[in-house]
Amino acid sequence: MSMSNCPVIAIDGPTASGKGTVAALVAGRLGYHYLDSGAIYRVLAVAVAQTGLNPDLSEDLKQIIPMAANLPVQFQGQSILLQGNDVSEAIRTEEAGVMASRLAVVPEIRAGLLARQRDFRQNPGLVADGRDMVSVVFPDSVLKVFLTASAQVRAERRVKQIEGRGQSADFQAIYNDLMTRDKRDTERAVAPLKPCEDALVLDCSNMPIDQVVATIFTWAQERI
Repeated sequence: MSMSNCPVIAIDGPTASGKGTVAALVAGRLGYHYLDSGAIYRVLAVAVAQTGLNPDLSEDLKQIIPMAANLPVQFQGQSILLQGNDVSEAIRTEEAGVMASRLAVVPEIRAGLLARQRDFRQNPGLVADGRDMVSVVFPDSVLKVFLTASAQVRAERRVKQIEGRGQSADFQAIYNDLMTRDKRDTERAVAPLKPCEDALVLDCSNMPIDQVVATIFTWAQERI
């Protein structure tokens, strides 16, 4: 099977919809590779933060764009490496998430990271999650899922994630940030956040994670 025929299951959706956790579990059940595309943007965010560059400044942005095209990121098991250093924890901070969202609206940065994401397409198959996996990166996916949930539920989940790491979390601040990011992502000129016409939309606001995984696993088996 050529890489162009290697099946891809793409899961899209808004911030904190659970698409990363669900995608990883679906990949495990299918025995497929897994791509957390958001992690790549977050790795770039960490790299940018380390340099002190500001993407809002045109001169700084000129330096950030080639960083995206040559990002030294590696996935080793559960670890994510930047230039050989483990940044698995650093990329999960709220600061990294906000920076990643700011970088993601720049067309040149998205283009630089596109080919790198497509390199993860390997046999026997790939489950990829991310904002534009369905519409841009893998438009020929055998299954396209748009996983969503209410902003209230997503904020509650994010609070639990943060508190689970032993950190304090402000629900209202997180809720407001999600609403702001949703607005920015749905209104951006390049790859706006929305379900594509042939995607299956799954609202998981009131669904336990095992039910979500089982639903997508069933859909996948029907299409592979």
